[in-house]
Amino acid sequence: MRAAVYYGNSDVRIEERTKPKIGPKEILLKVEASGICGSDCLEWYRRDKVPLILGHEVSGVINDIGENVSGYRCGERIAVAHHVPCGRCFWCKHNHETVCETLRKTNFDPGGFCEYLRIPEINVEKGIFRLPGSVSFEEATFIEPLACVVRGQRLARFIPGQVVLVIGSGISGILHIQLAKARSKGLVFSTDINTYRLSAAKNFGADKVIDGNEDVPALLRNFNNGRLADLVVLCASAKSAVEQALRCVERGGTVLFFAAGGEKEIIPLSVNDIFWRNEVTLTSSYAAGYNDHVEALELIRRGKIKVKEMITHRLSLSEVQKGFRLTAEAGESLKVVINPQE
Repeated sequence: MRAAVYYGNSDVRIEERTKPKIGPKEILLKVEASGICGSDCLEWYRRDKVPLILGHEVSGVINDIGENVSGYRCGERIAVAHHVPCGRCFWCKHNHETVCETLRKTNFDPGGFCEYLRIPEINVEKGIFRLPGSVSFEEATFIEPLACVVRGQRLARFIPGQVVLVIGSGISGILHIQLAKARSKGLVFSTDINTYRLSAAKNFGADKVIDGNEDVPALLRNFNNGRLADLVVLCASAKSAVEQALRCVERGGTVLFFAAGGEKEIIPLSVNDIFWRNEVTLTSSYAAGYNDHVEALELIRRGKIKVKEMITHRLSLSEVQKGFRLTAEAGESLKVVINPQE
């Protein structure tokens, strides 16, 4: 089978690999669509692990079923979670399944940027989601990223009516904008330094967009009756974006660290100004649990979150290098979806 093998953002090669063989409790998936995630382009995070076949935002058709698998049949349309928790450890029992050690070790074989992948037994048990007829394969690639957003806003204790500021208007930022607007009539502001993405943020529901190079706290107060944001969602990795987030959160508010930072990035914090006097909460979110995926799929099915409209590029497997370039450059693109069968 053909596979896109990652050696670096500018070095993704189409190579021939052996089609995975499944065990008695496993499933073989024919991959129909696979989204490129911004995290796929974190070279510093991948460089000691290459070559890799990436791709975790996956949907497709069940091509083969192990002899001991029940409840599924060949031809069914599904999406699959690549990371799944054990459900038994301390973290799973305390609603932190996304830091479960099992979740951090589970994955597909080999990845979504190939024609077929093997779904291991634990993923079959805890990570398959049947697709309704109304949800396309392309739309299903948004289940995982939207599930991460669902979890992030829950951990940040988002309350309808809060004023939200999303820093960074890429794919994650726009999903945060849409989810906040779907759940509340409260104001949602968005920033970016890219005019294309500012326009996209406005089109997908932001009440006001602000150029990140401007005095964002001052403009936020001007648009929000003198107040800052109750919830700041950080979907950008630059140190300046983090510092901006801390200047934009209102007393008693929350900053959600959603995006990965730069390699070895360290941010100095004022204990008195941020924590002691202003009771600001800093929290983070990583990945998503099973119920988050279920909720994300339902939001897509009901049309509460527009995902098809976020796809700016649909590419064949042979064009995957172009897809990685577009995603890494973060220019005039939002979501790149690869069709491994083309």
